[in-house]
Amino acid sequence: MAAPQRGRDYRRFILLSILLGTQREAWAGHLLYSVPEETDKGSFVGNIAKDLGLEPGELAERGVRIVSRGRTQLFTLNPRSGSLVTADRIDREELCAQSARCLVNFNILMDKMNLYPVEVEIIDVNDNAPRFLTEEMTVKITENTAPGVRFPLNEAWDPDVGTNSLQSYQLSPNQHFSLVVQNGDDGAKYPELVLERVLDREEKAVHHLLLTASDGGHPPRSQTARIQVTVVDVNDHAPVFSLPQYQVTVPENVPVGARLLTVHAVDLDEGVNGEVTYSFRKITQKILQIFRLNPHTGELSTLEGLDYEESSYYEMEVQAQDGPGSMTRAKVIITVLDVNDNAPEVTVTSVSNSIPEDTPPGTVVALFYLQDRDSGKNGEVTCTISENLPFKLERSIDNYYRLMTAKNLDREKCSVYNITLKATDGGTPPLSSETRISMNVADTNDNPPAFPQSSYSVYIPE
Repeated sequence: MAAPQRGRDYRRFILLSILLGTQREAWAGHLLYSVPEETDKGSFVGNIAKDLGLEPGELAERGVRIVSRGRTQLFTLNPRSGSLVTADRIDREELCAQSARCLVNFNILMDKMNLYPVEVEIIDVNDNAPRFLTEEMTVKITENTAPGVRFPLNEAWDPDVGTNSLQSYQLSPNQHFSLVVQNGDDGAKYPELVLERVLDREEKAVHHLLLTASDGGHPPRSQTARIQVTVVDVNDHAPVFSLPQYQVTVPENVPVGARLLTVHAVDLDEGVNGEVTYSFRKITQKILQIFRLNPHTGELSTLEGLDYEESSYYEMEVQAQDGPGSMTRAKVIITVLDVNDNAPEVTVTSVSNSIPEDTPPGTVVALFYLQDRDSGKNGEVTCTISENLPFKLERSIDNYYRLMTAKNLDREKCSVYNITLKATDGGTPPLSSETRISMNVADTNDNPPAFPQSSYSVYIPE
């Protein structure tokens, strides 16, 4: 009678969660929780025992444990209380970058063969301040520049999301400049310096300003960058890129140092006013470690190997600047193509090392998971076993598979089966890996004693 009672309790929990709108929900065996990032190790996330309709003491009895596809386990189960807790401090930005929602998925295994999907949302906290790529900016403006001209400034980057991300810029008070902020299609905010009054190089050759970037957290975080405005003589042409946007598609195994593309800009001025140099604009510190832009030729090349599984798309901005400081910018988009460089992996989640010989066909004897870090066809994995064995494979949820008995077993004919699970992906050429399972067949009393002969004759003297 215990199982029906737990089922009723579990259904009541589902109904109560929906009615009250709590932080954790469950439906169709799917458990949802949420936890803020940067909480201490061992912080409470949810009561797994309660949400599965179990008493805390039943966790160990029913072999309840976490099975995860990831290489790092972020959560653990407390066997005494039945609570799901954090295994360590979680950094949302490291885990999900700037994704709108950060979800961690894993499964709860119970009774060796039953899986319950769990989803935990990592809630962002304002643990990062906006940061400029450089703390000093140099802007060069000719003294005959008319008021109202705008000059792009380096934008700040905040890895937090929502209101915790970058929200505003502020310029220090001065007599010659104001600040406007443009909103890009991608939601980014681009500060621009606006000239309000005509400059006179003979009166003041250099102006020093401060640009402050702030987020919307509570309390807000901010960072300041210094701007040095240098007033120069007339330069009436700015560099012009040959294209407003440069795109290239490369395989992930492109050699280190390979040239990916070349940006090119032309300046119609002569002498130093027409000498163009190239540099990065909208780029993160991580991308700076991967790509190199030649300041004189505009060649974009790799500094280290690319990895599709780490990032399949890079977007950055480059600027062309002439000697006096007039500049223009263009966007660069690099698409990385997947190469079949990862073999599929087989992870055995649960296995019965010994089974009785009278086990009926269709009995589950092992549960395992297939994964391949590649994508598309390269990441599509199939699994096979030898056809001459009395076993078969059946797919479960996600990429879990069950190994089941397909025929009646007979220990007297075969007492041990060595089963090889072969996982093969769909790449060209395909990659594969093998995992071996040893299955012992336990004896049952299924044979009566038998005489070697049906009758015996003997002769003795009287």
